[in-house]
Amino acid sequence: MDLELPEELRLMRDTLRRFIDNEVIPYERDSWEGPDLKPEYREKWEARAQELGIWQIDLPEEYGGMGLGLLARTIVWEEIGRTIAFPRRKPWIFGHDMSPILVSYLNEEQREKYLYPVVSGEKKHAFAQTEPDAGGDAAAIRTTAVRNGDHYVINGMKRFITGGDSADFFKVTCVTDPEKGARGVSCILVDADSPGVTVLRRQETMMDDQPCEIAFDDARVPVENLIGKEGDGFKMAQHWITIGRVRHGAGALGVMERCLEMSASYAQQRKTFGRPLADRQAVQWPMVDIYADLQTMRPLIYNTAAKFDAGEDIRWDSYLCKYLGDRKGYEAADRCLQIFGGMGLTTDMPVEKLWRDMRSMMITEGPEEILRMSLAQEVLRRYGD
Repeated sequence: MDLELPEELRLMRDTLRRFIDNEVIPYERDSWEGPDLKPEYREKWEARAQELGIWQIDLPEEYGGMGLGLLARTIVWEEIGRTIAFPRRKPWIFGHDMSPILVSYLNEEQREKYLYPVVSGEKKHAFAQTEPDAGGDAAAIRTTAVRNGDHYVINGMKRFITGGDSADFFKVTCVTDPEKGARGVSCILVDADSPGVTVLRRQETMMDDQPCEIAFDDARVPVENLIGKEGDGFKMAQHWITIGRVRHGAGALGVMERCLEMSASYAQQRKTFGRPLADRQAVQWPMVDIYADLQTMRPLIYNTAAKFDAGEDIRWDSYLCKYLGDRKGYEAADRCLQIFGGMGLTTDMPVEKLWRDMRSMMITEGPEEILRMSLAQEVLRRYGD
């Protein structure tokens, strides 16, 4: 598929590029406070996003959002990826965090209680799936939801839950029928202040994220909080993570481009032994490698997003977007760091943060070993005898 961006998407990309270059990157080292944006920066940038007409990008128009397709959102994520100003795991300055599960699967009563307050900014949410013994193998979760009259009683532990300490409610994947494997996994809305729900701790990570451990100890939840039907939870989680894998790839494109910009500029300015670094083949070749990866990856990720918008199945394409995107983004950051030498190790430059972020992204939301294993099964199916 030879994809040419429509004019409106090129204009949006150019607008975003100017915004990131002129109004965000100059402040990227000062915008953080712990794992989150400082309130003054969030307020300023959110207001600016609304002025630019790029707001609530993944919220359907019927709920007051822009209803952007996945290709348009990919362009937004790519431009965001060029800066370390935003938390890599939750860079939400273009509208409140809208989950595909909230938008696509809630009934009207659930929308009134959970979706619309998120749209208005009154509530925050988190997706509670990962567990101590169920990371890449999401079907192996052990948290249970046992029907007891008109309630479910939930017991289990969730780990690495981004935004868990600030969430007003969780979308919790849990086993409702242990005999059915993945088809026995359901998704239930759980209020954070429910008795039996405890945020145990925030875990410090190398990418400055602070995900949470959350315990569910006989937490009683009304049966009307079940999303969809029993057994739909794994399907919903896969919908969420498929889009997330494309987001990983898109963010990596931004990292690759930023690394090229910084490497080329620094190599022309920095002199060693009387000559600019840019004159040296040992510096030129890593930049060419980054450029080649960028030009190879962008069509894959854009085309995958366009296929999704056209209603096609992108499961396997999304695996490639994440596996190759995160891998190539990390390699770009590593090459850039090597070009900068000692300066690349300092927090004076954004290189070390890009390196830490991309190394982390190779593990979160599906480590590359799991993705390669799954892709191998598809390769054998397609090309085997």
